[in-house]
Amino acid sequence: MRYLGSFLVVSIIVIVFGFEGLASAYLDPGTGSMVLQLLLGGIAGAVVILKLYWRRFVGLFRGNAQEESEHPSSEDQK
Repeated sequence: MRYLGSFLVVSIIVIVFGFEGLASAYLDPGTGSMVLQLLLGGIAGAVVILKLYWRRFVGLFRGNAQEESEHPSSEDQK
């Protein structure tokens, strides 16, 4: 029972890489634009999350993160 997890991982690795065959695949031009959209969407999401939590993020380094979350400033109430 103790080695069941490692046995399972080794078995999966052997099955996945032991029976691999020749793949006749190619990357079409749409794949590049899809990857670009994924990257731009990730960057935009990170910017929005950083904007939403900017005060808490800055408060972590100033040492007053607890005060910022308990007493919202007047700008947040508008």
